[in-house]
Amino acid sequence: MTWAGASAGEIAAGVRSRTVSPLEVADEHLARIAASDTQINAFRIVRHEQVRREARALATRGDLADLPLAGVPVAVKDNLDLAGCVTGHGSRAARQTAAESDSELVRRLRAAGALLIGKTNVPELCQWPVTESAAHGITRNPWRLTHTPGGSTGGGAAAVAAGMAALAVGSDGGGSIRIPSSCCGLVGLKPGDGVIPRPPELGSNWLGISTFGPLATTVSDAALLLAVLADDDRYLAPAAPERPLRIGMTARPPVLGVSVDPQVRTTMLAAAEALREAGHTVTEVAPPWRPQDALGFLARYCAGVAEDTTDLSAELLEPLTRKVARAGRVIGWVHRVPDAPPPGQSERFAAWFAEHDLLLTPTLATPPVPVGTFAGKGFSRTLLDMPRFIPFTPPFNTVRYPAISVPAGQSETGLPIGVQLAAAPGGETTLLAVAAQLERIRPWQRHAPLGDAAIP
Repeated sequence: MTWAGASAGEIAAGVRSRTVSPLEVADEHLARIAASDTQINAFRIVRHEQVRREARALATRGDLADLPLAGVPVAVKDNLDLAGCVTGHGSRAARQTAAESDSELVRRLRAAGALLIGKTNVPELCQWPVTESAAHGITRNPWRLTHTPGGSTGGGAAAVAAGMAALAVGSDGGGSIRIPSSCCGLVGLKPGDGVIPRPPELGSNWLGISTFGPLATTVSDAALLLAVLADDDRYLAPAAPERPLRIGMTARPPVLGVSVDPQVRTTMLAAAEALREAGHTVTEVAPPWRPQDALGFLARYCAGVAEDTTDLSAELLEPLTRKVARAGRVIGWVHRVPDAPPPGQSERFAAWFAEHDLLLTPTLATPPVPVGTFAGKGFSRTLLDMPRFIPFTPPFNTVRYPAISVPAGQSETGLPIGVQLAAAPGGETTLLAVAAQLERIRPWQRHAPLGDAAIP
């Protein structure tokens, strides 16, 4: 069996049974990285010798047969501390000294038997829906190298989609797990508030709207990583819903003036039909959002970036980052941005989800955009253009509800298109269960085509 490209569940089962050694798994993934990443640029750091040494040590653990991620190569986003590595945040302004200890989430991965194969590229301070930075260059989509893998967990998504890692840990402050999952044909879950601990070293985590979660090629793998990160086995193997669910569906963007690509809408309608086939009621409805909600997200986003730049050299930051941070400070001077969800919006979403179990939307308004789409644009132009790509993900950060992106089809040019399912707080297991039904009815290609198919 080829282990580079195997699911996390398959790898862990093989290592636990000693069918394959952790070192063999590590070496196959390192070889895949060497063959593919010169074109994709998913990794900032590859831990060649360290991960091989850790794989040898893992094979000697007395509890190997009990480890949920035994020998599974996991890509770590470059905003989490990994002992011995610089935490780069996609920025030249980041402190260049190596982290002395692991973040709590990294500690949980190690304890579960994961092989931390490397740290993945992000845009500066993880603030953009594409993964392009002055510090580390452009990360490309393995499905088509001329296009973005999304952001900000673009490096992690590209690594998993290309089979360079079985899983990736991402963070999501406005869609940064779901956006790249849609772009790269993966399952990506943003949990609700309190499911996964927020790293205290990241300050307020954008006033509480950012949280960490899994990116995977299958629903069961996403559930496995969620269970480890949350330290909660409830998320493993979620059972099918006990009754047909009431699913509201909309392609009406939360932002005025944004249109949805017809290919995206068609993909959403096909997913809706699959959900009906699974026994659920799917009805096109008015969404819970209002255009003014975007202002609440924008205020928290800018304030979060401003906080992230507090101890960084302004001269080393990208010009656009300086402008976002300046806007965040101005907003803070005018009025304090609360670190709780806006009351009116929260009440409206709660009332909507009292009448519906899930909301189905496109994940993105368009298929993945070409690399460089946002490059060189000013502050105002960038903030106006971004919602044309990612209007559907930020509302669930603002209200802190769980949401998942699930592969649902491909564009005319073969790029992945995802759909988003969202639930009320506590709905993570329902999201995983319904995503598993979609996977069964409309299975997807788990990895991007390697070689000539991905080269323009």
